[in-house]
Amino acid sequence: MAFVMPAEWAKQDWIWIGFPAHGDLWEENLAPAQEQMAAFANAVAETGQQVRLVVRDAATEMRAKQLVSGAVSFERHPYGDIWLRDTGPLTLPGPDGQRRAQGFGFNGWGGKYLLEGDLETGPSLADAGDLPYSRADWILEGGAVESDGTGLVVTTEQCLLNPNRNPSLSREQIWANLQRDLGFDRILWLGEGLAGDHTDGHVDNLARLVGENTIAIPRASTPDDPNAVVYDDARARAADFGLSVRDMPSPGWMGEGDEAEPASYMNFAICNDVVVVPTYGSAHDEDAVAAVGDLFPGRVAVGLRADAVLTGGGSFHCASQHVPANPT
Repeated sequence: MAFVMPAEWAKQDWIWIGFPAHGDLWEENLAPAQEQMAAFANAVAETGQQVRLVVRDAATEMRAKQLVSGAVSFERHPYGDIWLRDTGPLTLPGPDGQRRAQGFGFNGWGGKYLLEGDLETGPSLADAGDLPYSRADWILEGGAVESDGTGLVVTTEQCLLNPNRNPSLSREQIWANLQRDLGFDRILWLGEGLAGDHTDGHVDNLARLVGENTIAIPRASTPDDPNAVVYDDARARAADFGLSVRDMPSPGWMGEGDEAEPASYMNFAICNDVVVVPTYGSAHDEDAVAAVGDLFPGRVAVGLRADAVLTGGGSFHCASQHVPANPT
């Protein structure tokens, strides 16, 4: 048995959740973003799953303790910002009950936002989790890949083939690296990601694998939805690949002026007993939480506001990194 990236719905030992710390990054949204991330941590911890809230220093830990329950534990790690899905390692179960933490190069989503501490986050988390760590020789963010645990990976051309990540690697070389480092044997290439997404189209904002050979993709909820064409293209590619496609609503237009925000219900975090769904004050929030509940009948779908978190560029899935349980 080789090391293979499991599905997110596989049993988890714990989940790391990032806590916003930098006032110069979050500005007036710092306090509400902290409150929303604390609500996320509390929702998971109250189910009995171990939550390790990642804080930067004593001051942020003190602030977090004002917001979270006693069921949440704290770990101090270096990080530029809270997006642990991309700066943290992907933990892979393997033979004989072994696990390893697979890290990758990180360049601030194509040179946009590389912050002090980001390159130290992965090794620090792995050390705290007693997970053997290695860093691959190419750039990849965890939010750019989806797995159903059978060897299938779903990603986007906009992100993985972007010259701002691995300009010397061809499409074929990137696919070979995914096979080598994460154990995949089949790949579905989607096209573009969401409008306004500074990650250059991470798949976890667009489409999520929700079962073996099953993918959830939004449909445009309003005529002015900026991602209608993107959703339709993703749906067509998934169907042509042979996947079963489940529909999700979209939040519709979210943003100011002509600039769309990458608000997405697809950035939900799958945990052992709950799926935490970001909501934005859209008329479609309630339908989205119900739709996620239908996707995961063995779990409770919990909708939590994430509009302040979104101002930092992501949501609950982006700001967390789970560790799958040892298969033995």
